[in-house]
Amino acid sequence: MGSTSDLPVMRKAADFLEHMEVPFEMHALSAHRTPAAVERFASEAAGRGIEVIIAAAGMSAALPGVIAAITPLPVIGVPIAATLDGIDALLSIAQMPPGIPTATVGINGALNAAVLAVRILSLSDHGLAERYNAYRSGLSAKVEKADAELAAIADYKFKE
Repeated sequence: MGSTSDLPVMRKAADFLEHMEVPFEMHALSAHRTPAAVERFASEAAGRGIEVIIAAAGMSAALPGVIAAITPLPVIGVPIAATLDGIDALLSIAQMPPGIPTATVGINGALNAAVLAVRILSLSDHGLAERYNAYRSGLSAKVEKADAELAAIADYKFKE
């Protein structure tokens, strides 16, 4: 993440990765204030066994793009609502030049970034794929339960 002030948003990604038993690391690196550290991290990531990078940034949101320019790994950008309700960050991450892609989730969408990372990683990890499919099934069950509860309320309130 570009700053530790992004941690409340990024905690959702960390919680999901922990739940999915995916090892991860977190860093506060700024494309503008610590460019050498960003370059070192991005250039060494693949060699250290990292397979996907989630990079969060607000304001100018340069971090995901800078990392994507350096590493061959997939980079998922999380725009943080630091200014302009996060629209500036969203556009900065999504509008990358040809050849330097970043996947981009919604503003403050750290959970979806982690879900996308797990989807990517599960292509080559059968155990992770099973855990991810169980999570997806749980989502369906949660919606079906809510729908049944809503139907019960509607039957009660709207009977003629």
